Amino acid sequence: MKFTFSWLTQYIDPGLTPAQVADRLTMAGLEVDSVEELFATFDNVRVAKVLGVERHPDADKLTVCRVEVGTEEKQIVCGAPNVRAGLTTAVALPGAKLPSGLVIKKAKLRGVESQGMLCSAREIGLGEEAGGIMELPDSLASGAPLAEALGLRDTVIEVDLTPNRADCASVLGIAREVGGFTGRKMASPVAETDLPVLDGTNVPFGVEVEDPVACPRYAARLLTGITIGPSPWWLRRQLLAVGVRPINNVVDVTNFVMLEYGQPLHAFDFDRLAGQRIVVRTPRPGEGIATLDGQERTLEPEMLLICDAEKPVAVAGVMGGANSEVGPATTRVLLESAFFNPVSVRRTARTLKMSTEASYRFERGVDPQGTVKALERAARLLVEIAGATPVPGGIDRKAEIPEPPLLTLRVARTNDLLGTVYTRKEIAAALNAIEIAAEEKDAGTLMVRPPSFRVDLEREVDLIEEVARLKGYNTIPTTLPLVPMRFPAQDRQRELHRELARLFVSLGFSEAINYSFVAAQHCDLLGLAADDAARAFVRLLNPLAEEQSVLRTTLLPGLLENVRHNLNHESPDIRLFEIGKSFFSRGEASLPEERLRLTAVASGRRHPGAPRLHAGEAAVDLYDLKGVVEQVLAMLRVEVRLEAEALARSYAAPGSSMRLTGNGRELGSFGRLAPEMGRGFGIKQEVYFLDLDLDGLGALAPAPKGFRSLPKFPAVKWDAAFLVPENVGGGDLIAAIREANEPLVEEAELFDVYRGKSIEAGWKSVAIAVTYRAADRTLDDRAVGKVHQRLSDMIIDRFQAKLREG
Repeated sequence: MKFTFSWLTQYIDPGLTPAQVADRLTMAGLEVDSVEELFATFDNVRVAKVLGVERHPDADKLTVCRVEVGTEEKQIVCGAPNVRAGLTTAVALPGAKLPSGLVIKKAKLRGVESQGMLCSAREIGLGEEAGGIMELPDSLASGAPLAEALGLRDTVIEVDLTPNRADCASVLGIAREVGGFTGRKMASPVAETDLPVLDGTNVPFGVEVEDPVACPRYAARLLTGITIGPSPWWLRRQLLAVGVRPINNVVDVTNFVMLEYGQPLHAFDFDRLAGQRIVVRTPRPGEGIATLDGQERTLEPEMLLICDAEKPVAVAGVMGGANSEVGPATTRVLLESAFFNPVSVRRTARTLKMSTEASYRFERGVDPQGTVKALERAARLLVEIAGATPVPGGIDRKAEIPEPPLLTLRVARTNDLLGTVYTRKEIAAALNAIEIAAEEKDAGTLMVRPPSFRVDLEREVDLIEEVARLKGYNTIPTTLPLVPMRFPAQDRQRELHRELARLFVSLGFSEAINYSFVAAQHCDLLGLAADDAARAFVRLLNPLAEEQSVLRTTLLPGLLENVRHNLNHESPDIRLFEIGKSFFSRGEASLPEERLRLTAVASGRRHPGAPRLHAGEAAVDLYDLKGVVEQVLAMLRVEVRLEAEALARSYAAPGSSMRLTGNGRELGSFGRLAPEMGRGFGIKQEVYFLDLDLDGLGALAPAPKGFRSLPKFPAVKWDAAFLVPENVGGGDLIAAIREANEPLVEEAELFDVYRGKSIEAGWKSVAIAVTYRAADRTLDDRAVGKVHQRLSDMIIDRFQAKLREG
């Protein structure tokens, strides 16, 4: 949005310099892109009077002119057809730099010296006329700087508007903002009390709106007796300063009012409208339109058009049609001022690949209550500069336009968000300064009705942002955040995930992250029973694909698919783990139950990546997974019992799995995948799995951490071998030794299980190494022997064992 400082001061006296206004606008949230002095390089462009002209001796179309510039007389060669003695015009003297970049120098033209250049309006950026040099009023003083003589000195300010600030796409909108931070009143060109009544009575035209959703308001007035011609200099000057090309007085007025009010207008040649009526509708089949830019436009069914009784005459909110354009012969003009649906205009402009000043404003939302005010302003200007006579009355078709919402603004909430101590009166005064009506509800609350031109104010927080803008972001106190000198509480589940991931990576595993959306057929591939709890799926209403139709109840199938993928890509040595949630339905009325689990798979060589010469071809087995489980339990410092699984999992190979129990509940399992289940997933080699309930393990109380100094005295290790029934586990013997709490026992370790010829059927030999140590002395055989004997007697008695001899 461009405007000149002089234009702004027509509506408000800011009491500030242009640079200060630009700075304050930026601090108010309206970023100023540039501040440019107009005609700053025009010091050598001056008013001149032509004293005499002679034919050029060597060129038929050139003349040699004697030109008075102040007290000096210059000789200038000119080719303009309108140059003549007595003409007051503009001269660019040597050293002058014109807007085109041309630098004027002394030169010889066909052998005759020229000490400058007599300029046309186009050459110095004051218009499009290039058929001759400028003809200035004779009252201008010869030698005066042209910029001062014509009042060209000004400052152009360009503001980069955000899409929500459509109200500032006008000079009046900017003036309103300036009034907000200066506390001064803005003067509007048209008062609310001066608006005409547009009830459609006794007007010689009609307006019909077929689509009130796309066009909630359409106002029109007829003006007669118009004389088309160039606009006066003050109007052309304002348009040129902001980059708008003057065309004629009628079109220039519509452009001027659009920039002034932010309300796009359009002028139709009334005599070219069939049926002398306007119809706002969508296209009929096969209809098209030639727009003012000379392009034939193909229309889509949803585009909104302005039509007469027979044909389209404009694309609503974007551009007018060539078939109703105002021209030199126009004497009657129908002025349009409307409010079009922003979405409709945006869609049409994008489809037609057209971006105009009108569509820019309609897309962001113009003031639906400002249409008639802008229409009246344009009508008054046309009376002044085009000799128009308004036909009394007009038409204003209005559909139901929603009132802006009544918002509650709490003083305490405002100060809490901004970190300020503004009073209710200060907040109300700031909002009222930019015409946002704020009234007291009680001591701590204001009731605010946003004006119709502020389509971006929808919530209380929007009003709080307005208060911050208007009071000045730079005035809000700056406070450093208070950081307490204590370590914040950590999320235990996240810490557990991080610690377990670090452990598994150190054990040679890689972490996998699979989708929580899986196929229901996974349970069939695992051979789960129809009533298995893992079939309590949470089904998705709109799955991306059939194989992602339910939330997973187990992480194992996803990892098995990862194993198959690796095997298919010639990577047979696999160690993967995943930590994630499983989901179980609790009925449609409740959210699903979420359980955090750790699942791992291992397959292939025990030492993947190690040289076969040194590591061999030994494959992963159940004891590798058991070792991983023991590492996890040691890290968590929890007491969990490992036991052969009483009821084998359907997907576990019989006799090759174990489960973990604690606090009377199952906490996980590990074992070998049944070969037939592996084949269901496309896996032909042995796979071992591990599945742990992290929620259950996390609920166990960890053993307290303790410190024990390094031993000063040596340890003594004694071995013992026991014959025990086949159903007695070696781990049971170790657990029993530890539960005995003998002070001298430091460690008990199983180091051999033997079944052979010398062992009768139904029995096995279990060998245990017990380490003894005292903290205050060196142990002798007698002391160790007493403890060792007690432990042996306890095992023999509890497990019906026999001490193995030899």
